Formats: sequence, structure tokens, C-alpha cells
Amino acid sequence: MSKRIDKSWTVFVSVENLEHDRCVDFFAKADGSYGFEEFRRDIEDGGQWTPVQYYSGATYVSSVEALLAAERCVPWLFHVLARKPELRKRIGSG
Repeated sequence: MSKRIDKSWTVFVSVENLEHDRCVDFFAKADGSYGFEEFRRDIEDGGQWTPVQYYSGATYVSSVEALLAAERCVPWLFHVLARKPELRKRIGSG
């Protein structure tokens, strides 16, 4: 788990890109709000997921708001969710 994902937060959906070298984690925070973070996985990092942005600092009142923000911020996410609509439903019901 990334240092940017607080241990009190619950990751409820992780979405990987088609190459499996990027992912976005959607999580619920202890205060009832939601957030997301984007990660990369490279050989030089030993295959560990490494945060690439600072999205986890933002807070959203619903999982749907977090999803909409993630789609605006992470270019590849929309295309993956279009191919796997069940993930969009899981995030929206976070």
C-alpha cells in the first residue's frame, strides 16, 4: 500500500490500465469522504506500485464525485471503464 494511502482509508476498487503498469485506487476515508490516487509500476521500482500524482489529498463527498474527478485527471481511465462498465458501477456504489 502506498504511503499516500492512509491506513485508515479503505480501498474499494483498483482499476488497472490495459498494459497493467498504471492503476487508480478509489478509497473511502475514515471521515466518510472519498478519494483516489494514480500509481505506476516499473521495473526500476521492483514492480512496486508508486504514486505518480497527489490526487489523494483531495476530498469528495461521494464516490461518484471521486470517479468524475479521476476521469478528468487520468487520461486512460475513461477508456478502461468504457470497456469494463461493471467497474464504473462498483466505484459509484463505493
